[in-house]
Amino acid sequence: MKSAVVQLPGLNRDRDMIAALTKISGKAPITVWQTETSIPDDVDLIVIPGGFSYGDYLRCGAIAARMPVMQAIKEKAEKGVKVLGVCNGFQILVEAGMLPGALMMNASLKFVCKEVKLEVVNAETEFTRAYDKGQIIRCPVAHHEGNYFVDAETLKSINGNGQVVFRYADGTNPNGAIDDIAGVVNARGNVLGMMPHPENLIEAAHGGTDGRGIFASALDVIAA
Repeated sequence: MKSAVVQLPGLNRDRDMIAALTKISGKAPITVWQTETSIPDDVDLIVIPGGFSYGDYLRCGAIAARMPVMQAIKEKAEKGVKVLGVCNGFQILVEAGMLPGALMMNASLKFVCKEVKLEVVNAETEFTRAYDKGQIIRCPVAHHEGNYFVDAETLKSINGNGQVVFRYADGTNPNGAIDDIAGVVNARGNVLGMMPHPENLIEAAHGGTDGRGIFASALDVIAA
């Protein structure tokens, strides 16, 4: 499968994401710049990595969400192409209206960089087929605005629809996110946003492989 990594000014996890996708699929992803208005038809997965797009001025992801490339990504998502946003990428997807909710400042009002535990809430998505429902995995986080929030009606809806994919487990919620939510998908299930960084835990040299399943699932290269 062919993947693409979006590059925007201020994003600093693009090389990590490119390395992860290359390692797992055996094929380097293409890169797509912010001003591009189209994405090749043969791309199966589009990834928006983390960082600090446009310095996080206004709101995190607010400026990036209005760049030309985002319209192209929306059009691909509407056709069923998988889209993954990690950390700042998650914030961008929310600001672009591709995922519900808002990402606010951490409850501690401090930047958090640590390892957390995640519960796989929905193991039937295109991003989680390599895991088991209820499985607990390790994953690092590094963010200042990761406090996910939705109103009560939306929370009921996304829980009922299976859109909550990951929750912080074992009391490791690092930011105060409502219902311990760490990652959600859109109603169609082909757009995933998550605050933790699975690309940084995909091989033994990183200290573990717990994040590998997300990419293996999305790239359809699941292996024992």
